[in-house]
Amino acid sequence: MEDTVLDLIADARTFDDAYGWISSAVGRRLTSPPSLSKALAARTRMRWRSWITAAIEDAADGMHSPLERNYVHGVERAHRLPTAQRQAKRRHGSGTRYLDNLYEYGVCVELDGAAAHPAEGRWRDTHRDNANLAHGTETLRYGWPDATVHRCRTALEVATVLRRHGWEGTLRPCTPTCPVADSARQ
Repeated sequence: MEDTVLDLIADARTFDDAYGWISSAVGRRLTSPPSLSKALAARTRMRWRSWITAAIEDAADGMHSPLERNYVHGVERAHRLPTAQRQAKRRHGSGTRYLDNLYEYGVCVELDGAAAHPAEGRWRDTHRDNANLAHGTETLRYGWPDATVHRCRTALEVATVLRRHGWEGTLRPCTPTCPVADSARQ
């Protein structure tokens, strides 16, 4: 399995596509990050080796899609938000649900990609958000543009809700032109 994943990564058009193979294989428990790392180490040549090494660590930390990885790196870490618990296990009724990013302040950030969250699943997501709120957890829901193109705006929104729930941290601008810098001066 590990060699197949590495072969698919080598043929991927983009790094996000490559990460999709890693996260899919790990998320479905077809392989594990240590097994992928061992197979990677055995190869003398591998495209994106340093990125793949870091990506395997990200998958081990619970980032189960390119969207989740973009959120963590481009929104959370780039703007110095607190670190969320990834794939937080929650009991709801008779079932178990996994929350993409659960902050200790009673805030959850769910990331909805088109493949994992088709339009017909919208009501399931709404019911999950309502159940979270009934248990004291406020949910923010974002998609691909929010974690990539509009990541600074997303960081501001997440920080606003976290502050309402007790977070006292300071956002960091990710670039000199980041709008977070303007909000810090206000």
